[in-house]
Amino acid sequence: MIPTGDTPATLLALTALVAYLIGSIPFGLVIARLFGLGDLRQIGSGNIGATNVLRTGNKLAAFLTLVLDAGKGAATVLLARWVFWHDAAQVAGFAAFLGHCFPIWVGFRGGKGVATFLGTLLALSFPVGLAACGTWLAVALLFRFSSLAALAAAALAPVWALVLGRADIILLAVGLAVLVFWRHAANIRRLIDGSEPKIGQKKPKAS
Repeated sequence: MIPTGDTPATLLALTALVAYLIGSIPFGLVIARLFGLGDLRQIGSGNIGATNVLRTGNKLAAFLTLVLDAGKGAATVLLARWVFWHDAAQVAGFAAFLGHCFPIWVGFRGGKGVATFLGTLLALSFPVGLAACGTWLAVALLFRFSSLAALAAAALAPVWALVLGRADIILLAVGLAVLVFWRHAANIRRLIDGSEPKIGQKKPKAS
């Protein structure tokens, strides 16, 4: 089901812009610098997300990055829903996700969006988001690959939305899942050839 369209197009556009700018805040870079970990873009994979922060060995910094990146998606969804309607909330979540992946503040070179994806789902539908988080956790514990856990959570999110009676967010879940897979293209190649690092394992900088 497509969002109802209760919010005027101009306000949807404004919502998307504000959510994108919020999503663009590179919390991983900020946290890494506050903790004296250096420029995250020069560490590990060069990614600005929580998984790469964890490769520095600072678990608190990684946890804070995870929470803040998830919070970007959740906050924009909740704010848009409070000010406007459910359609605006979905637009806000998608725009925040794009902002994280392609942040204007750092030359459009952002993270892979997993935390923001999960935060968005939790705010849109807590049961669906919780199921997606559970999927991530189960796969991560079983196989110790953050990327594989993210791919599983993304792939099953539309299924969880259908099973849990939230057909209205299936289209958004599919769109976000496609982008998650796209952002993880290099990880998928490494998973196939066996060179993907496991959770907590440091890896040399990759292109």
